[in-house]
Amino acid sequence: MRRARKTRSKISELNVHRLCVHRTLRHTYAQVISPDAGVTVAHASSLEADLRKAVKYTGNIEAAREVGKVIAARAREKGVGEVAFDRSGFKYHGRVKALADAAREAGLKF
Repeated sequence: MRRARKTRSKISELNVHRLCVHRTLRHTYAQVISPDAGVTVAHASSLEADLRKAVKYTGNIEAAREVGKVIAARAREKGVGEVAFDRSGFKYHGRVKALADAAREAGLKF
């Protein structure tokens, strides 16, 4: 909780859209949140039917990469090109890092 609060306070100073990531043992979730109203602009998760068909298991790095690609595409459709990465207190490795790298490759700038 402390790590998440520290990151979010720094992001609020930047006043840019926030790419928020959450992971559980079975799924990975991502959403882009606007800085002014706190409204979700775009979202993606490994729960979606097309992503479930694309990967064998939804709780691994491969699924996180797919979620990263999808969230970047949806954010760019809405006109969001630059975001701040909010890892929600999770350490930056494994699935969180894979999602961030895939979003960068798909065109989002952090």
